[in-house]
Amino acid sequence: MGSDGAAHEACYHVAARHPCRKASEMRAILFDLDGTLLDLDTAAFMRRYFQAIRRIETPGWDGNLLDAVAIGTEEMLGRHPGRTNADVFWQRFEDITGRPQHEWLPVFEEFYRSGFPGLREGAGPNEGALRAFNTARERGLSVVVATNPMFPRAAVDHRLAWAGLSELPDDVLVTSYETSTACKPWPEYFSEVARRIGVPPSDCLMVGDDPSMDLGSRDAGMKAWLLDEARAGWAADYVGSLDELADFIKRC
Repeated sequence: MGSDGAAHEACYHVAARHPCRKASEMRAILFDLDGTLLDLDTAAFMRRYFQAIRRIETPGWDGNLLDAVAIGTEEMLGRHPGRTNADVFWQRFEDITGRPQHEWLPVFEEFYRSGFPGLREGAGPNEGALRAFNTARERGLSVVVATNPMFPRAAVDHRLAWAGLSELPDDVLVTSYETSTACKPWPEYFSEVARRIGVPPSDCLMVGDDPSMDLGSRDAGMKAWLLDEARAGWAADYVGSLDELADFIKRC
């Protein structure tokens, strides 16, 4: 970056009505994973993922596994207060397949152990991601990997490793379908994260690349930082790069 003034302007060129917040007011940063911490073409990745699901062998069941996964996922994306995303997915999946979860778990555990890592195809840390992440940690902020909790933790851990974050401290919350009761963009997802880390939503900043998913944080009372200037028409509080975010954290 250039001078302090240039850094200040870069951080606030979307919503100048929000002055630089005091460190005591910004207590937590939520980082999206895919497309934010992780440089990943999400659409291409999901195509590879679904192709890999099609190739899973299902002895004793001749139904369409991909359809069952897609329907279970769609159910999970809806509102279901008090029930984890995993519970919702598996109940619908069992209804479709007629087989209990415990019979399917070894199949999917093997897929996430040996098949899922092969879907990486060039994914790696996004530019400035590790600097922003580590700067937030150094400033003593609560840090959350706020990835949309549609996947089991095993799949999230692989993607964290691709992003250069394979060994996270225990105090970094990572959302996954086992422990979350809502998905993005529902405000309940963001409110739940705030409750779990013990920080009011008003003291949280959500950082992401997808306004259709990550700006649900504003409905929960959080501030939002978007990475893509081309999407400045969305009602984000801030727009800038991850390096600009790191500078913002240092100055605020």
